[in-house]
Amino acid sequence: MTKKSEKSSWAGPAAIAGAAIGSAALAAALLYASRRKDGDKPAPAPINPENAPETD
Repeated sequence: MTKKSEKSSWAGPAAIAGAAIGSAALAAALLYASRRKDGDKPAPAPINPENAPETD
C-alpha cells in the first residue's frame, strides 16, 4: 500500500494543472468559434455618396 502522503503529494498540483489546461482549451475554442462566425459575413459594399466633395 502507498502512504497517504505519497498519494496526495501530486493530487493538488495535478488538479490545478488540469484546470489550467482545460480553461485554456475552452478559451481557445471560444475565440476560434467567434472568429469563424465573423468571417462568414460578407464585407459591406463601399459607400459612394451622390454628392461627394471634390478633393484635389
